[in-house]
Amino acid sequence: MLTIGLIREGKIPADNRVALTPAQCRWLHKNSPDFKVVVQSSPNRCFADKEYQSAGIEVKEDISECDILLGIKEVPAQQLIPEKIYLFFSHTKKAQPHNRDMMREMVKKKITMIDYECLTHDDGQRIIGFGFFAGIVGAHNGMMAYGNRTGTFKLGRVHEVKDYRQLIHTYFGIRLPKFKIAVTGSGRVAHGLLEIMNLLGVNEVEPFDYLHRSFEYPVYVHLKGRDLYERKDDGTYNRDNFHEHPEEYKCCFPPYAKQTDILLNGVYWDKDVPQLFSLEDFKNSSFNIQTIADITNDTHGSVPVNIGDSTIADPVYGVDKTTLEKTAPYLPSSVDLVAIGNLPNELPRDASRYFGEQLIKHVLDDLAKGGSTIIDRATMLKNGILTEDYKYLEEYAGLK
Repeated sequence: MLTIGLIREGKIPADNRVALTPAQCRWLHKNSPDFKVVVQSSPNRCFADKEYQSAGIEVKEDISECDILLGIKEVPAQQLIPEKIYLFFSHTKKAQPHNRDMMREMVKKKITMIDYECLTHDDGQRIIGFGFFAGIVGAHNGMMAYGNRTGTFKLGRVHEVKDYRQLIHTYFGIRLPKFKIAVTGSGRVAHGLLEIMNLLGVNEVEPFDYLHRSFEYPVYVHLKGRDLYERKDDGTYNRDNFHEHPEEYKCCFPPYAKQTDILLNGVYWDKDVPQLFSLEDFKNSSFNIQTIADITNDTHGSVPVNIGDSTIADPVYGVDKTTLEKTAPYLPSSVDLVAIGNLPNELPRDASRYFGEQLIKHVLDDLAKGGSTIIDRATMLKNGILTEDYKYLEEYAGLK
């Protein structure tokens, strides 16, 4: 039997999501003899200690007995327990500087680290994540910011409702003005964005009509990879080729920026992927976008005017169209930006349930069996040693 420990989130500010809900822990105890779950006491979770205890789950401070430790965000270096198996979002595969010390401490402590982000099917599709609810909250916040800017409608804050069901009820009776929304991406984030478009009654239109027609009602266009990128040499698009050689592609989004009021950005971005538009495009008088919700949220990434995170408490800032400096939101001379790094924390109980379901369906059985190709692909460190796919991080991990 493997003992799973749900660790207390140590990163500040503490994340309120969990990898497994009380009901899911109880289900595992009842239906899977391979697992026992222990919960480390925490005051910050969206599910209280008492809820786990009521589900028959042991809650305590010391979880050093556990074989596998499940978290959500990065674990502070000083809190890492030697020679354990950890699963969490490490944010290290791009050699992010702020997590270098954590990675090096995991090496020293001979930790096995499995990154949720790297759990993928054979075709590269991610298995597990909070993307759908990031899309839900990101779309809502983008619409809220546009409504605040224009004064044409009013949406409340997501974190003030109990759950997703209650959020849906807040949309009843909302009348939207005519506008155009560009939705980018094709993964879980995009599915969440489209869910809100449908709930709010925004009509989908084809790219050609979006670029060439006016509408008397709110519309959106859904732009996927082949709509956004084309090869520099012959104008074609191939998904696998794009992911292997993004530097050989250019972005086709700038014409849409001239027709768009709200950009809801859910594309995956890496340093070689073309940005959606340039700073020169942004400064141009033809750049029509007034509100950007950058759910992908890479600073200076696919949205080059993302100049840093906003927060759940203070979700919107402006970017001046001339100086490119941060301003207060809703100024005539600025474009509003929502760039929150922990969007699912606004619907933590729903997001946690969804995440835990995927974990139980696709990951835990493989862990109980001692591994799989899926687990192997996501194992960045094995007993403190970088696995073959992650050898490129040797200098970052202090091994060179």
